[in-house]
Amino acid sequence: MLTAVAFALLTGAAPAAPTDTFMARVTRSKMVEAGPTGPAYQKQLWAKIRVPMTDALRGCIASNMPADKSPFTLVADISPDGHPLNVEVRAPTPVATCLVGQFSVWTFPTPPKLPGSVDYPIEIDVSM
Repeated sequence: MLTAVAFALLTGAAPAAPTDTFMARVTRSKMVEAGPTGPAYQKQLWAKIRVPMTDALRGCIASNMPADKSPFTLVADISPDGHPLNVEVRAPTPVATCLVGQFSVWTFPTPPKLPGSVDYPIEIDVSM
């Protein structure tokens, strides 16, 4: 297993498995973010979603008063055409669940291709 992780880190590969746990998905996303394609894609991603993400989060807080502002983590796979798939959140507070509902219908920049994977994993840590 350690060899597979080391290989994935070196190649930037991060194939997803349908049975992955939430934490395995977070780890894989962080590995991809730190890999060769990560910084450039993160820059494109945040250039596109920074304002909608902020607006959605504000709206979710306002519609769930008194809002639980606990930190949460969102993971998703971005399809080759920029659509989010397998969007999941921990801790699933009303604010986090509201944000996921909006996030799930956005279109993202076309992700780079990863060896051995069709979709591009991302994770977002949200703290308020």
